[in-house]
Amino acid sequence: MKLKLLFFILFIPAFSYSQIDFNQYFRNESMRFDFLIGGNSKEERVYPEQIKKEPFWAGSKKNLVDPFNYGNYRFRIFDIKTDSLLFSKGFSTLFEEWQSTAEAKEIDKTFYQTAIFPFPKRKIRLEIDSRQWQGNFKNIYKTEINPDNYFILNEMPEQFENYEVLNNGKPENKVDIVILAEGYTLAEMGKFTEDAKRVTGYLFDEEPFKSEQAKFNVNAVLTPSLESGTDIPGENIYKNTRFNSTFYTFDVSRYLTTSDMKNILDAAAVVPYDHIYVLVNSERYGGGGFFNFISVCTADNSLTKEVFVHEFGHGFAGLGDEYYNSEVAYEDFYNLKVEPWEPNITTLVDFGSKWKSMVDESVEIPTPRNEKYNNTIGVYEGGGYMSKGIYSPFIDCRMKSNNAKSFCPVCTESIIKVIQFYSE
Repeated sequence: MKLKLLFFILFIPAFSYSQIDFNQYFRNESMRFDFLIGGNSKEERVYPEQIKKEPFWAGSKKNLVDPFNYGNYRFRIFDIKTDSLLFSKGFSTLFEEWQSTAEAKEIDKTFYQTAIFPFPKRKIRLEIDSRQWQGNFKNIYKTEINPDNYFILNEMPEQFENYEVLNNGKPENKVDIVILAEGYTLAEMGKFTEDAKRVTGYLFDEEPFKSEQAKFNVNAVLTPSLESGTDIPGENIYKNTRFNSTFYTFDVSRYLTTSDMKNILDAAAVVPYDHIYVLVNSERYGGGGFFNFISVCTADNSLTKEVFVHEFGHGFAGLGDEYYNSEVAYEDFYNLKVEPWEPNITTLVDFGSKWKSMVDESVEIPTPRNEKYNNTIGVYEGGGYMSKGIYSPFIDCRMKSNNAKSFCPVCTESIIKVIQFYSE
């Protein structure tokens, strides 16, 4: 197993992307297009909220067009003059999860979302696309933006104190993580700083992050709350916290999220970042993660290490859940006639686009979940919250259970590719 894992880490080929000249089209700042995405189980709409100029661009200046095709949504930036694609990014939202719940069949809701990209030097067109049940993307919103428009907010972010947990170089050449304090009072900022260092250590205790640590920067932003803890509605516990985090998302007791994204984005803007992690001051088990958007986890549970790393797998690398027998609120989350976009699950509709090349010829497909195949890359039925029709690559993995010792080789390869994209 160790030799196989080392092989995948050492021999993942470098990407070759067709990318544009950053300095020709962009400034070293960010444009933040905030919007509400809403609807019900059958409809979705985009409602623009605001456009802001932010002081940092943390992303790569070389790799601007997303090659992965991950996410249930994507946004794309086009140059108006030439109609050239300048930037693209896939992402996921809490809204698409809510769409698959029973509640979405009865009412409409909106969720706060954002699209962040380098600040353009000239007029651009923003397009937001939604992945349909059949797997294709459909445009649901487009607008033209003039970067000289005086209605673009250019406010100084509130200057929260920040602590540098890890610094390995320029943001444009690193994966930049910002950890925000949630449910920590002003008197508990010392605890938050220590907690942020501890959970950062958890991430880099595990491969492939351990081997790739030099490609990361981590900052902790001290955002105090009026009260300690977080909301637990099922137990009638409510706390006045900075980002209004809550358990019982979709009435699932362990599901910890926050919908207060405007305040989160404003707080994160004091440092360069690629991914936001909200660390919640609680001993309770729980968390959540959304690709290219946000990850959330509690700080003081006995399984915080496992949950922190698992949720980062979702939020940063777009990995899917491989478990299939835990409580969820979703109904028919995946179309079994379509290959899911997540790199670590398959319906076998287009298995050649997944890890087929990593499966030894001697391994049965589908692969039985028995001791014979422990530590063997295969095609094991069960994953994506479903026991039938979806398959995962390993009997156990960090994306399946808290008992796994690490990510499987398929997830490891996927994570390294994303790290490489940000750090080239």
